[in-house]
Amino acid sequence: MEYVTIGKIVNTFGIRGEVKVDSYTDFEKERFKKDSTVYIGEEHLPLQVAGYRQHKGFLLVCFKDHEDINLIERFKGKMIYKSKEDIKPLKKGEYYFSDLMGLNAYVEGKCVGKVLRVEEGLVANNLRIRKEEDGKEYLVPFLPVFIENVDLEEKRIDIIKMEGLL
Repeated sequence: MEYVTIGKIVNTFGIRGEVKVDSYTDFEKERFKKDSTVYIGEEHLPLQVAGYRQHKGFLLVCFKDHEDINLIERFKGKMIYKSKEDIKPLKKGEYYFSDLMGLNAYVEGKCVGKVLRVEEGLVANNLRIRKEEDGKEYLVPFLPVFIENVDLEEKRIDIIKMEGLL
């Protein structure tokens, strides 16, 4: 089975089994829908979502039969996945956040850094890129005006050179 990364469990929250999730998806209502199945960690342990809610920029997710802090502490730091079979295919030119994370960023054919994550913005999603030369992080809007090409097979994203962008 193939999986798509939809988030990372960063901590527990309270004593009733909620986990604090750093979401990597812009389809949270669909991915964390009540009674849907998600997979935890590299072993892809299947768990059923009991519910979720937003809290201070994170998602708080609770799993069925795991409504106790002692049952979910072991999930801290683990990734959350969704089966690709459970996800509607994307249109041409659309990408999952997890597909973009880790791509090498190129400007005029030169690798300048790596995509750390995708962050939702008001107008567009933004790529957070860490430059290799100085380790600084920059936000690049994920819009055709700024992005020339995305090649998932080559793990490469080409960014149009603009003054002050990178």
